Amino acid sequence: MTTRRSQKAEALLHRFGLSYDHVLGVRFAINVLLAGNIVWFVLRSISDSNPIWAIASMVAAADPQPDEARRMFKSRLINVMVGCAVGFTFLLVGARNDWELPVALAVTVLISSYVVRVKTMWRQAPITAAVVIASGLVNQSTKLGAIEGLHKVGEVIFGCAVGLAVSLLMTKVWLIEPPKDRAAS
Repeated sequence: MTTRRSQKAEALLHRFGLSYDHVLGVRFAINVLLAGNIVWFVLRSISDSNPIWAIASMVAAADPQPDEARRMFKSRLINVMVGCAVGFTFLLVGARNDWELPVALAVTVLISSYVVRVKTMWRQAPITAAVVIASGLVNQSTKLGAIEGLHKVGEVIFGCAVGLAVSLLMTKVWLIEPPKDRAAS
């Protein structure tokens, strides 16, 4: 059930001749604006110098449709955990050679594709594994790599959580319902 504010917002956008997809686009832009500010200022306030992973994750989870936002959050979180587990396994047990990263990525894809099987955001698993392993390779230290890898994974999860929270809160302010002809399909 739409609220009076939602009806007013949709009436205003329809007055400008915007379609349902345009309205979703406007709402997505608002979600990203709000969630982006939250992520940026929170991470900058704790001296995080480069919150790009959190920002990218926030964008993926800030969908204007709450069911889609929940699905994306869950899928991303599961695949981040898979990538994190494989990445840390290779980081802690790996041989520190040029083959470690490509082999770890292939193993991550196989686990994500054939064991976990959450296809939405399945590319997130090897990306996360790469972030974790690269942290160790760049720092040439398992301990520093693990710390930086955990930090980056934490940023990803924080960004996803903020994107989902903003998306869900915005549905309280402005619920966008599909036109009746789309709702049936």
